[in-house]
Amino acid sequence: MADLSRASVLGQIACLYGHVAARSPLVNSNSSSRRDDTVVRQLADRFGSSLLGQAWERMLEIEFIDRGIALAGKAFVSFFPLVIVVAAFVPESVRTSIITTLVHRLGIVGEARQQVRSALASANDIRRATGALGLVLTFLFASSFTTALQRVFLRTWRRPPGGAVYSYVRGISWLAGFIAYLALAGAVRSALGGGSIAEIEAIILILVSGALVWSVTAWLMLRCEVRFRVLIPTGVLISSLMGAYALVAPMWMPSQITSNLHQFGMFGITLALITWLSGASLCIMAGTCLGVVLVEDDGSMGRLSRLRATTLLVDEARPCLPENRRRRGIPESLVASLEREGL
Repeated sequence: MADLSRASVLGQIACLYGHVAARSPLVNSNSSSRRDDTVVRQLADRFGSSLLGQAWERMLEIEFIDRGIALAGKAFVSFFPLVIVVAAFVPESVRTSIITTLVHRLGIVGEARQQVRSALASANDIRRATGALGLVLTFLFASSFTTALQRVFLRTWRRPPGGAVYSYVRGISWLAGFIAYLALAGAVRSALGGGSIAEIEAIILILVSGALVWSVTAWLMLRCEVRFRVLIPTGVLISSLMGAYALVAPMWMPSQITSNLHQFGMFGITLALITWLSGASLCIMAGTCLGVVLVEDDGSMGRLSRLRATTLLVDEARPCLPENRRRRGIPESLVASLEREGL
């Protein structure tokens, strides 16, 4: 009987302890933390399976920060000087059109626009300092920018290396075509004149022509191995992002140029241009990654984006490379074991 009563008392104490523990703030905090972790994991899984999540994973795979800085640096040291040098050799009307496109794309208005125009207006001095041979060499040096741009497209699409000789030819052809596009866009903007309606018309025309230009750019940079129609979404996305970037640039670019110019002189314009080019590089990579994810999607969005194309690559193209797991933080030992298993 004593043992039975002792067991009864112990049972009551255990029940009372369990009731108190259940109401303990520490236990409630731990359970709440576990629920929060579960919710966070569910949200992360849901985002990872979405198109935006897959595009973000692709940007991490290509190391978009490093690639963006490298692309912006190549654009500043090779492509931008090419535009200035070519503008010095073309007729005055074409040079004015190129400069007009540049200042609008850079979002430069007011006093800052006059400062940049005056910095780019010394055509005679540039011609005398460059010469015909210097112009040819400038085109060759500018191919380093197209090489960096091609790496972005190739890595995003996971294409195998190759075709270096033809890549240089395509790169120089793209440079000539893109400068012609800048001149044409400036001429169209000047022909439309001023006013809000003309500005809207110019924006629409530039967005449509930009979508075509960036679709052709992706097709050339991918060595014509991807069907052109499946690259149209990439061109539309890059053109839209670049257009939005150009619309918000007037909010900060003029003040930055003026401030840097007063602080550092002409070197201040250099700092502002590098900042703008870095943002433009991120727009290119974001549009490219999202475009790839869209056309690779197995759902209705993918079928719509592929424009009825049955395959992404042309018939003679080599297959794409597997996903680069090393770029996503997976340990080397696990990568090696996965590769041995053929995964």
